[in-house]
Amino acid sequence: MMGTVQAKSIDEVQGDSSSTALRLQAIGARVDRIHIDGLGRTKDDIVISSVSDLFVAHDFKQVILKVHEVRSRLEALGIFKNIGVFIDVSRGPDSSPDGLEVTFQVQELKRLSGGVSTLIGNNEGSLVLGVTAPNVAGRAEKIQAEYAHGSSKSSGFNVKFSKPFVNAANPLLSAAVFQQNAEFPWSGFSETDRGSLIELAFESAPKVRHQLRWEGVWRELRTLTSARSFAVREEMGHSLKSSLQHTLQVDHRDGTVFPSKGLMFRIQQEFAGLGGDIGFLKNEAELQANFKLPFECVLQGTVTGGVIQCLNNDKAYNISDRFFLGGPMTLRGFEMRGAGPHDEGCALGSDTYWTGALHLYTPLPFNPFQGEFANRFRMHLFMNAGNIGVFHSGDYQQLIQNLWEKRRWSAGLGLVVQVGQIARIEVNYCLPMTVHQGDRACQGLQFGIGVSYI
Repeated sequence: MMGTVQAKSIDEVQGDSSSTALRLQAIGARVDRIHIDGLGRTKDDIVISSVSDLFVAHDFKQVILKVHEVRSRLEALGIFKNIGVFIDVSRGPDSSPDGLEVTFQVQELKRLSGGVSTLIGNNEGSLVLGVTAPNVAGRAEKIQAEYAHGSSKSSGFNVKFSKPFVNAANPLLSAAVFQQNAEFPWSGFSETDRGSLIELAFESAPKVRHQLRWEGVWRELRTLTSARSFAVREEMGHSLKSSLQHTLQVDHRDGTVFPSKGLMFRIQQEFAGLGGDIGFLKNEAELQANFKLPFECVLQGTVTGGVIQCLNNDKAYNISDRFFLGGPMTLRGFEMRGAGPHDEGCALGSDTYWTGALHLYTPLPFNPFQGEFANRFRMHLFMNAGNIGVFHSGDYQQLIQNLWEKRRWSAGLGLVVQVGQIARIEVNYCLPMTVHQGDRACQGLQFGIGVSYI
């Protein structure tokens, strides 16, 4: 009899060791036929390549697992609104004794859709107006146009084309043109970027993601009326940057906002100088480790660092390319860009930095909420440390000493709230323990919201 498949996750099926559990692998089964009902403008070839793995299953457990994988793969194409799965016994003269027929009932997205949404960035919220045309040519191509206006006087517009490909690497090719406006009052300037990019994202192994990007940007920097720093003013004006970027991320965590176990490693490299008047080599790295403790507590440690350097004397970089340190989601206990070189109250940034954080997350001692909603709240004790400056030395030991000297560090405790699947809100009480001349510390309550944190 035909029925809807309600499969467990792969980990649940493989880890179910109950003595009463049905041993699905003992039931011989194979898929004779696959039906896709509800296709309109979608081409057959992209669907066939997505579901063909079902034919390699040789028992009922593998059929269930493969159905789960195929459905996830179809959902990832972003062209279907609903996907229903039905399994029935195969019938007909060509049917095998253990044969099954799998039917996917799909509902395609509309040719054009639009809406209003909100977007959370680092210490900023944005209102987003968007129009999307999915599955333009029938093979999961998508054209998307968005306009965003932020709470910190930022705005942006972009038009993006993307095309996924169905294979083991899950590649996604995209191209975009954009304009972005942002103000940086902590450094006394605003920036307008106009440019284009081409990006290829793919997986080289499970949980190992790569991003290759070329970006060409015409940048215009303008001083804000409150900026008095000559060091900032002399870097204002127009510049043209053409760069190649590579990002590698290995993520074995069981979550992004409140992971309880696993490691995450990310390294990003950017080479600028393929045209234009900006040239540099920039490297950043981040490592995070999470350890589950008794009483639902989690110990988390994170360390990040970066360095930027000129490649020749013909091209340089400016304040828009440098690193900055400080803020409620990075070096807590300091204002945004509050640590490091300053001139007339404006943060200048520098070419080398490092920062580390140690968190102890615990459940709320008296949690008034129940169920899944209660898991969105955590208390945490934290300690942050970091340094920023110019640290160049041919002596390895001297370099380590320079990085460690004049470090800033702070400690505190607070409440963390998960927002959606990737963002978080923090309300912390911070105690800056080491502050250097020119730094802007923030002792007491500090509020932060964002998608990236240390």
